[in-house]
Amino acid sequence: MSVVIRQPGVVLTDHLFQVPLDHAAPQGEQIEVYAREVVAAGKERAELPWLLYLQGGPGGRAARPVGRDSWLDRALEDYRVLLLDQRGTGRSTPATRQTLPSRGSAAAQAEYLSHFRADSIVRDAELMRRQLLGDEGRWSLLGQSFGGFCTLTYLSLAPEGLREVLVTGGLAGLRSSAADVYRAAYPRVARKNAAHYARYPEDVEAVRRVAEHLLAAPAELPGGGQLTVRAFQSLGLMLGSGNGSDLLHYLLEDAWVRGVSGPVLSDTFLAGVWSKLSFAEGPLYAVLHESIYGQRSVDPGPTGWAAEQVRVEFPEFDAAQALTDGAPVLFTGEMIYPWMFETDPALRPLRETADLLAGRTDWPDLYAPDVLAANRVPVFAAVYHDDMYVDTADSLATADAVRGLRTWVTNEWEHDGLRVSGGKVLDRLIGMARGRL
Repeated sequence: MSVVIRQPGVVLTDHLFQVPLDHAAPQGEQIEVYAREVVAAGKERAELPWLLYLQGGPGGRAARPVGRDSWLDRALEDYRVLLLDQRGTGRSTPATRQTLPSRGSAAAQAEYLSHFRADSIVRDAELMRRQLLGDEGRWSLLGQSFGGFCTLTYLSLAPEGLREVLVTGGLAGLRSSAADVYRAAYPRVARKNAAHYARYPEDVEAVRRVAEHLLAAPAELPGGGQLTVRAFQSLGLMLGSGNGSDLLHYLLEDAWVRGVSGPVLSDTFLAGVWSKLSFAEGPLYAVLHESIYGQRSVDPGPTGWAAEQVRVEFPEFDAAQALTDGAPVLFTGEMIYPWMFETDPALRPLRETADLLAGRTDWPDLYAPDVLAANRVPVFAAVYHDDMYVDTADSLATADAVRGLRTWVTNEWEHDGLRVSGGKVLDRLIGMARGRL
């Protein structure tokens, strides 16, 4: 029997589904997928349309709601919402350094994780839809970031299950390889650095001071992690969110305290850095990150640690050279590097597995351009003009390639606009879907 919980303004119901690990072998090994139904209090028995929320990531579990918080408040006016823990995350047969060794060798682990991309997530969702709504029932999708990538896969593989699609910051390049993605990303990240240093010019020297210290002696982080210069630079992931620049500045404010022998990096700073850098809560984000761009018809070769390979084309991100030249030290962005599997204890046991995935050359295609060109499902997408994580040019090219897709291009919000806008971004998309805008 499903567990039902009441919170102020909402009723939550747990759902557990058994799905094939490999949808091409439906009678083979099964895994468990969890989803949480959320409905407004008093509407439990109402005939509401379903809205499946596809979380950003990869490797991120769905948010745990507390009442009608964030965008849920707006969604619950119109929908019965289903929050999905995508396979391998949260309560859906989690895949972590603790669980993956039970699969056996690194090769066995990599083969197992090859079934955790968007195509498998979509097929999970289709099994769930049929169980909840029946074969003829259709539901709406809301895809945020990587969840938006998944909606394009859904439109490619199973459009018959959809009544409408809403996307926020998640229109992927249909024909972009991993190398293409990062070659476009580094200049965007450089612009975010420039904006941060223009807002907080004192941070130029603050960052240089920390970087110089770490070049001489990497610091130990809580939990056994290691803070190298490159790890410090990866805090730039924060710069793509609405308040990320401010939070990074405040983190730097606490960098130093005076110890017995002089200034030392403070425990407050190191704890804050660790909370941003550790992948303990979502290791699949690191392990599978570049695989989400793998498509054999786009690039038959391996993704091959593309962020690391492309980085050499952008020498301005070399911290040691920046210190020598008296230039600002630049932070990096949404890039996953092989050295992260050495500095982060949550990733160390998965290094060989990640290497094997990076070397894989047979990733199936995730998108069907011909199907998308003939699309008949209404699609409405928010494209953030200054998005650091998803290339705006790619997003607009994809919008042109999907028949009937309408965009709202805005610089009012960053990539996390769905979460921080208090429902305004979702309200805009719903208004477009209902013909009000």
